[in-house]
Amino acid sequence: MFLLCKKHCIAFVFTGLFFSAVYSQTNKYTLAGLIEASANYLPSLLQKQALVSSAEAAVKDVKHSFLPRLYAGDELTIGTDNSLAGSYLPEVIVPSVSAGVTDANNYHPATGNIATFYGEYRLLNFGLHTAQINNAMSLVNFGKADFQKELYLTKLQICQLYFNLLQNQYRLKIDAQNIDRYQDVFRVIRALTLSGITAGADSSLAKAELSSAKVSYNQTLGKINQLKEQLAFFTGIASAHLDIDTLKTVTDISNLFILNISMDTVNNPLIDYYTKQKDIFLSNEKVIIKNYLPKVLLGISGFARGSSIHYNNDYKSLSTGLGYQRLNYIAGIGISYDLFSGIYKRDKLAINRYQIKASDYALQQQKLALQSSSLQADAAVKTAETNLLELPNQSKAAMDVYLQKVAQYKAGLITLIDLTNANFVLYRSQTDFIEAINDWYTAKLFKAEATGNLDLFIQSIK
Repeated sequence: MFLLCKKHCIAFVFTGLFFSAVYSQTNKYTLAGLIEASANYLPSLLQKQALVSSAEAAVKDVKHSFLPRLYAGDELTIGTDNSLAGSYLPEVIVPSVSAGVTDANNYHPATGNIATFYGEYRLLNFGLHTAQINNAMSLVNFGKADFQKELYLTKLQICQLYFNLLQNQYRLKIDAQNIDRYQDVFRVIRALTLSGITAGADSSLAKAELSSAKVSYNQTLGKINQLKEQLAFFTGIASAHLDIDTLKTVTDISNLFILNISMDTVNNPLIDYYTKQKDIFLSNEKVIIKNYLPKVLLGISGFARGSSIHYNNDYKSLSTGLGYQRLNYIAGIGISYDLFSGIYKRDKLAINRYQIKASDYALQQQKLALQSSSLQADAAVKTAETNLLELPNQSKAAMDVYLQKVAQYKAGLITLIDLTNANFVLYRSQTDFIEAINDWYTAKLFKAEATGNLDLFIQSIK
């Protein structure tokens, strides 16, 4: 029985650790599959995609803003026509009159009809149109970078959950083995107690240790369920049907895949986000400069007018003013320039240049943070690899000691406490090995995240 246990434990530690899952369910999800599900489900990612579409629509709006402006209208009126000679500023609402200057008020009503057409086109914009389009495109690029950054961080979270779930599933198997060992010990103790070789107190102590092992198993199972719920939050896959593919068999450290990772500061979404943010302010600076240049406009207009009052103040029937009696057209080129544009432009540029400086500092800060994370990940990888070279020896030694203690206990040479201590050392060596493997993969994960190689890392997980 204990020989079988020995073979089982050694096989688990050295060959089966990353081969089988705890549950056998129909649908298994790879790491890449989980990430794909998240990209198509997570509302925060869909929100970012919608914002990108909005920014793309804004580009069309900017392009169309430079189309000619054409207005047409018709106004039919009835009322009096009394006025006085004089001028006024167009700062308040004043009824429009075209004649009506008489020696007294005339309350006889008159009808009028006027149809107008007006068109306006900016002949010269001195590059303003191009600058505004480029600024709108920078917002699109920033939106895409924001989406990629959000997706990148989501991938990182899913990877962490994936490895934590794997670690706990493998630990659950170790907990099950630990329960099996205590059950075997309990059966040996019961046989020895019935034969009078050992005291009955050992049986009670064995029950306590067995109960403790079951509690540990239940806690690990609870962690697994929690991690599945977290994955369900990101992917939309019901936790009850969520089972993940395990990694390939790991026999020793040399079989762990080696991913050559170099710093990528061009395609890293965590850097590109701040680069695109800075581009917005740089393009906005050109818009500010172009926006305060003179404006050259081409204007055309035509209008038709009818009135029931004839040229000699002869009031005709009201129906006379319903038609059109006079036609006019006008065209011209206008130039306008705000004499205070220099002050406005200087103030706007000052604000924008501080924003450029702030965005540049944010970019530098992000690069420093990623560089620091990369160096920390290197140190963590080195530590994990050193432990992985040593832990198999510890596990083998712990198994040998445990089997010796079993034999010694059966011979009455040691107490149950010595045996449980040996089992604890074996259990700890197995869990240490799992944690070291998880530490290695997690360190590689953070190295890939910091250097912009997260997608390459995900593709390498099989």
